[in-house]
Formats: sequence, structure tokens, C-alpha cells
Amino acid sequence: MIERLLDLPGGVEGLRAKGRVTREDYDAVVQPILDDARSQGRRLRLLYQFGPDFEGFSAGGAWEDARLGLRYLRLFERCAIVSDIGWIREASRLIGAMMPCPVKMFGNAEWQDALTWLSTPNDGGRLEHRLLPEGVVVVEPTGALRAEDFDALAMVVDAWIEAHGELRGIVVHAREFPGWENLGSFFRHVRFVRDHHRSVRRVALSAGGALAALAPRVAEQFVKAEVKGFSYDELDRAIEWASTGVAAT
Repeated sequence: MIERLLDLPGGVEGLRAKGRVTREDYDAVVQPILDDARSQGRRLRLLYQFGPDFEGFSAGGAWEDARLGLRYLRLFERCAIVSDIGWIREASRLIGAMMPCPVKMFGNAEWQDALTWLSTPNDGGRLEHRLLPEGVVVVEPTGALRAEDFDALAMVVDAWIEAHGELRGIVVHAREFPGWENLGSFFRHVRFVRDHHRSVRRVALSAGGALAALAPRVAEQFVKAEVKGFSYDELDRAIEWASTGVAAT
């Protein structure tokens, strides 16, 4: 069974798996939490404990766990897995590397540490972005990119696209590409491109170093938008082109 944990810090949801977990447990306990979060437009910080009395998943329970995890990935902001069970810890580390949110393991004796980590505010984003009135988003990476950076960007972009039908342009401004924090961050980047490439008219890359020469050629293979490169110091020209299709002279 799965029981919902109460009396946790504000903003933290908790679940405890006991005995054998079935599909009915997910339907009765987990699904309502996910539906409430989605309807309220909030993201989840989840503590999921597998105690010493956890026996495993039924076939339906394992399928439902995987299905809900894939369907509601963007709802999760942080996940803390609390368990001393070896196979749970190893499986969580493997899955966590591919999740689009931070996932951290804790032992049962580290319960309070898990709550502290879940309750800690996020530091500043590493993908600074601003939406210009003409329908152009300027993004500037400041460090290794994380999944939550793309979630924050998607919230801005999706709202504009829903209201206007498309985004006129995205301008990426960077001296060097900083890379991704982990594999999950890379997959979230790929998904952001996949979800939005048909709704963005132009992508301008105002970049320095090897990124300036390489990025436009690579980007054209993955996006429908027209792509054009500019030097790092040509940000104003890049924005002009992205918004009108004509570079400023």
C-alpha cells in the first residue's frame, strides 16, 4: 500500500510505500496529488519513503509507477527517495540521472536531512531569460544547464504561444556553451526543442568561440525555425533579425 504523509513542511508532499504496492494504491493516493498540482499550476517537491516493510510492486503497480512518472515529469521540482533497501537505492540513482529534476537519495536515519533539502529554496537560474514586447525571448546561460532552467523557460514561452499562436524568435546570447548539469538536463533540453520548434519562427545565436560557427549548422538539423548566427557583440542585431527578419545595419 501507499500512504500519504501529513505534517510535512509547507510545499512538500510525502508518500510511504509499505507491503506490496498495487495499481489501486496509485489510483487512490498518488493520482489525486498529481491532478491537484496540475490543476493549480504548481510543481511538486516529493519525499518518497520505502521503509523496511516494503515488499515490492505488483505488475500493475510497477507499470503505474512508470506511467505516472513519465506523464507528469514536468510537475516535479525535486524528489527525495528515503530508503535503506539496496535495490531501491541503486534503481533510484539510475533513474535519477535521467530525470528532469534533481533526485537525491537518503537513508531512513537521514529523514530530517531529506526534508531540509526539499524545503531549501532554489538558487538562481542558470538560464537567464527575458521576454521582449515584440515576442522575442533572449536567453543567456550562466552555468551548466539544469532541467529546472528549461521548465522555467517553458512556462514563459508556453504562455506567450498560447496567447499569440507562435513566438516570433529566440535569441541565445553566450560566449561559450556551458554544457548540462547531468543527463536528465540534456534530455529536458532536447524535449524543450521538440515541444516548441514548430511554434518559433526564428532562432538567432549571438555567440562567441566555437559555438558561433558550429551552433547554427547543428540547430538547423533539429528545428523548423530559420536559424542565423551573429557574433557575441551583435546582440542588438540578433534581436532585430529575430523580431523582423531584417538585421539592423
